[in-house]
Amino acid sequence: MTDQAVGQTSWQRPATPYEEFCAVQGVPIYRELLGVHDVRELELGPWDRLGGRGAIIDLEGTGGYLGMYLVEVPPGGSLAPERHLYEEVCYVIEGRGTTEVWADGGNRQVFEWGKDSVFSPPMNTWHRFINATNAPALILVGSNAPPIMELFRDEEFIFGTPHHFKHRYDAADSYFDAWDELATDDLSRRALHSGALVPDAANCYVPPDGQRGSGHRHFFLYMSGNYFRGFIAEYPVGKYSKTHAHDAGPVLVCLAGQGYTLTWPKTAGTTPWRDGKEHLVRRQDYQTGGVVSAAPGGEWFHAHFGVSGDRFRVMALLGGYPKRTQGPPGSTVVHVNRDIKQGGNTIEYRDEDPMIRSLFEQALAEVGGTIDMPAELYQ
Repeated sequence: MTDQAVGQTSWQRPATPYEEFCAVQGVPIYRELLGVHDVRELELGPWDRLGGRGAIIDLEGTGGYLGMYLVEVPPGGSLAPERHLYEEVCYVIEGRGTTEVWADGGNRQVFEWGKDSVFSPPMNTWHRFINATNAPALILVGSNAPPIMELFRDEEFIFGTPHHFKHRYDAADSYFDAWDELATDDLSRRALHSGALVPDAANCYVPPDGQRGSGHRHFFLYMSGNYFRGFIAEYPVGKYSKTHAHDAGPVLVCLAGQGYTLTWPKTAGTTPWRDGKEHLVRRQDYQTGGVVSAAPGGEWFHAHFGVSGDRFRVMALLGGYPKRTQGPPGSTVVHVNRDIKQGGNTIEYRDEDPMIRSLFEQALAEVGGTIDMPAELYQ
């Protein structure tokens, strides 16, 4: 008797719990996109659960890891209060208002937000968005709802658990105060913001960093005790980021200026144009309010370019649980920003495909700009 394989080796992927949740919200879902030039261009629909209008954005490479939606708070009105066991980071694209936050049995705290504010209601606190003007307010929200819904598979538990995570939210009067200065991350020794509110993310101070390229500025966002993290980064006029690779999932949100992202699979190598693989390179253009999936496939190379007459600032939504680890506790972690020739995942300017600089020069010329990258960077 001959052994024979059983079962099947291909099938149609079922919807995840998060996708099933999204499907019944009754709002437009924008799926299988590398990015969106400006989310204000998206059509919204009535969202009965939240009490406003909205849309769900599911960019390539973010499925199962990062959730994102756009919600409009009605003029002079508010959204329905909610709490949940996933974490959120909110970016105000348009409008001005307040958010109420409270835990069961506790007092309500209120903080103000305006255009370009970034804030994070602490996990599982009740929160409600209130519009203070007679015009709609538009808020982009990123979350780690997909893995949390996959883990628990129980919406009643996710949205109805009363537990107060006191180590995340102590209800102190200063909890939502703006920070006067940044802290330093214990591991990377880079600048860090771990408060709950950045009043003006488009214009706040971003310190020099340099890890991602010439003139690069940066600070981490570890807000409200979240594992759902991010950063704010800025590039001067005429400069661009080094090409780098990492896992799929992170999303960039344009806070100031306009630009584009180039991305291609790591299997195409570090010089795809020179090697005849330019057909694998994809480009996404965006402006303030636009979004892009940084790495739409696993371990894709990508680089970011500002082509306006002003600085180019972005916010990265990096996601959260499940937290990726490298090696056992105590082992050395090599960051993506180290030279790929030294075990990292970054292509130094001197080793990049010359077409990257050439395309940047062309894009700048179209808006009357010039490149500002000294020759020694390529040596």
